[in-house]
Amino acid sequence: MSVPLADRVIQLAYDPGITPSGGGLPGLSVLKNVVNSINLFAIVAVVGALAVSLGVWAWGHHTGGHQAEANGKKGAVVAAGAALGLGAANGIIAFFTGLGSQVH
Repeated sequence: MSVPLADRVIQLAYDPGITPSGGGLPGLSVLKNVVNSINLFAIVAVVGALAVSLGVWAWGHHTGGHQAEANGKKGAVVAAGAALGLGAANGIIAFFTGLGSQVH
């Protein structure tokens, strides 16, 4: 027996009623601590990368090494972008989670 097209569309649009909820599984606090530690480690690494990139930029500028200067600039921009992304990670996720919850 064939299912009418309208019934198939209704089945595709069915809301399964799944929402994020804390406390459902054990170990959530441990996972949060691990992710926070990874984020902190990444921020410290980005600070180091920025310091090295700025050093390469300055060294290339003062020695006339145009390639080193350009690589230092690129590294500084990438490190700044990574710092922006790491610092804004919670806000970005919260924004898109809120946006996704509005889709009906």
